[in-house]
Amino acid sequence: MPVSEIAVWSAMLGGLLTLSAVALGDVLASRSVGSVRNLLFVLIAGASCVVITGLPEVFFPDLSARLLMVLKASLGPLAGAMALYFLGNWLGGVREDALVHNLTALGGTVLFLMALALAAASSQVNPTNFHALLTLSAAVNLVPVLLGLVAVIRAAKLGDPLARWMGVGMVCLAAATVGLYARGLNVPGLGLGVWLATAVLTLAYFLIASVLGLVRNRYNRELARLSRLEGGAEPATGLPTGAALLAEVEHMFWRTARRGGVCTVVCLHVSNLYELTDAPGQGAEHQILSTVAARVRRAAGFRCVVGLYHPRCFVVVLAADKLNQATLQALTRLRSTVAMPMSVMDTRQAYKTFKPELGMGVVTLEPEGSTPMEVINQAERRALAEVGEAIESRPVSQHDIDTAPGEMM
Repeated sequence: MPVSEIAVWSAMLGGLLTLSAVALGDVLASRSVGSVRNLLFVLIAGASCVVITGLPEVFFPDLSARLLMVLKASLGPLAGAMALYFLGNWLGGVREDALVHNLTALGGTVLFLMALALAAASSQVNPTNFHALLTLSAAVNLVPVLLGLVAVIRAAKLGDPLARWMGVGMVCLAAATVGLYARGLNVPGLGLGVWLATAVLTLAYFLIASVLGLVRNRYNRELARLSRLEGGAEPATGLPTGAALLAEVEHMFWRTARRGGVCTVVCLHVSNLYELTDAPGQGAEHQILSTVAARVRRAAGFRCVVGLYHPRCFVVVLAADKLNQATLQALTRLRSTVAMPMSVMDTRQAYKTFKPELGMGVVTLEPEGSTPMEVINQAERRALAEVGEAIESRPVSQHDIDTAPGEMM
């Protein structure tokens, strides 16, 4: 094998190893079934691509010829069966489209059996007849490509937003499969340019498939997280709300009362939360809520109760032995941090600056015998009063002055 061709296949191997490392990192980070599938797919399918190029014989000339024959004949169909089965799961399985699920599941099963049959045949075949067996393996390996392309086109027509991009990957896979088996069969008349294009198309397919797999897995994990939210948690922020919030505040009151301390209940009222909302349900309030929740949690610390009383009102309950300097500093941090401007994206995908108009109400009390809802309502009334005072104290512009025409002489 020429040095230039060795460089091409080695570069392809390096790209596949990089994608394998990314897939392994996703497995360690998420520990989900989807990430494990992605890693297995990259490892097995990538190994089949490397083996068929003849690169292992170059680096390891002492490898068993019979072993290489078995791997070249069976790894491709095995990877095709795995890719087809995983594609069916990626497209949603039987819950999304029974026809696509049956096509991918049945096709994957048949291909797996064909891979076993090719492995058994290659372990017994005469080396002089291996070329014909490898040609049969190439024909078998084109079947999952065609089935996968049909499944992806159908999914795209049914509205899967990622299917069209997977279709691009399947086209790259078809061209890469033809080029790789042309190299394995030593088809005459093909040069370095063809091998370079084959390597690029192979990496393009693996990159597209891996990225789309990561995107879909992340989306599924987010849905699973939302479905596991504790009762009373607000989805945009994950903070407790409603009865869950009142229960946490009541527990904080009880725990503080046992040791004879005091509680400071803070209500942060964001009066202009819906300022950037152009139409119902299309505003940036979820981005604002998420950012404000992170700021509140960071400023208040992790030893206090933080919740969302209603979309405009955040609740923080601080506990201490007495009203001390640390509590006052926490209140100062809350006011300064939450009121800082932030950048949000509007419905036109343009970034706008949002500055929260904040009202802050504080109630410090000995919690024994106190009712959480009454205390929170009292703190909220103080926050609303502060918002009203801020509005009244704004400087009056010339457009707000009532004018009337002067008397005619």
